[in-house]
Amino acid sequence: MRDPVEEVLIKGKLAREAANVLRSVPSEAKDRALLTMADTLEAQMNLLLEANALDVQEAESSGVSKAFLDRLRLTAERVRAMAEGLRQIVALEDPVGKIEGMWRRPNGMLVGRMRVPIGVIAMIYEARPNVTVDAAGLCLKSGNAVILRGGSEVVRSNQLLVELLSDAIAASGLPASSVQTLETTDHAAVVELVRHPEYIDLVIPRGSEALIHAVVENAKVPVLKHFKGVCHVYVDGEADQEKALRIVMNAKVQRPSVCNAVETLLVDRAIAREFLRRAVPELEAAGVEIRGCTQTRAIVPGVKEATEEDWAAEYLDLILAVRVVDGLEEAITHIQRYSTGLADAIVTESYERAMRFVHAVDSAAVLVNASTRLVDGGEFGLGAELGISTDRLHARGPMGLEELTTKKFVVLGSGQIRD
Repeated sequence: MRDPVEEVLIKGKLAREAANVLRSVPSEAKDRALLTMADTLEAQMNLLLEANALDVQEAESSGVSKAFLDRLRLTAERVRAMAEGLRQIVALEDPVGKIEGMWRRPNGMLVGRMRVPIGVIAMIYEARPNVTVDAAGLCLKSGNAVILRGGSEVVRSNQLLVELLSDAIAASGLPASSVQTLETTDHAAVVELVRHPEYIDLVIPRGSEALIHAVVENAKVPVLKHFKGVCHVYVDGEADQEKALRIVMNAKVQRPSVCNAVETLLVDRAIAREFLRRAVPELEAAGVEIRGCTQTRAIVPGVKEATEEDWAAEYLDLILAVRVVDGLEEAITHIQRYSTGLADAIVTESYERAMRFVHAVDSAAVLVNASTRLVDGGEFGLGAELGISTDRLHARGPMGLEELTTKKFVVLGSGQIRD
């Protein structure tokens, strides 16, 4: 296997060369490549499923959780969904070259801002091979080259995906090195990758807290963090309880292994007895383990006691921490302390309380009467997403095409000089 430092340097140079080409590629050429990529995935579905089955089998034998296995498993339906995601990107407006604002100065020159690609993006992530396809598609459409480093647990799946995608890109007349992956599973390759600003313009780590901290500690290039999701749903005293139950069930049960699933349920004391006596049995019937505060356990005997660690936990599993609070302000205080700033929701029929929550909760997405599972690029109309940024600069929330570009000033003059 190639030395990890050597691999990073070679692929970094190739990515920079590809980025220089992609910067000026017209939308039509990028769209043709994306359609070819989508067709290739579907044509090679059996090959992909075979490679993924080996990854899943190996991960299962190592004793990982069912939720983790779900995150890395491919099915025919998921492969078709990945291909459809690429086709949806084709339908999106290309932000590259778009002029946002143009104004005339007293000396007659025009000043404006143009959206341009970031350049070369390094994406470091764990499990979920669909991230490989989303990242490749979004980066290509936004004119960026990308170097991918997926988790070792899906190395076969990711390497085959990148091979198929890069071949499709080359067949469309664009640089094959527009999408690359690090073949080595050596952690040294990740450390090396984020230390080269001459090749990498932005690194996006997406995975465990430990992974993100490791990237931040070693990076010499800008880092945009997809941090963990400790998401909350607060059921207000003025909530429609039928609506609240439907939202909570969806936010926890629909797909618990992802970052926008709810991890903590907060319930106003005014309706806690009525709501929890209905909600807890329904959640438990769906396989959810409830970990409750003292008041929750008094209302619903038999619930496991929640510890301080539970309020800060990202379970990514069928586990839900439940706390009874004294109204909206205590709910806000709890969220301000424990939320990781990805997504938090309130269920209420009170406009005033909803607006208080929206203004006081400083998360990338704040929802009123809607499930946290809706915090997603596709659901927001952005198409596929590269992740959900919990940073404040330069992007926040679901990262679609526009978030993978930056702006440069463009000045149109007629001979103006500075006095």
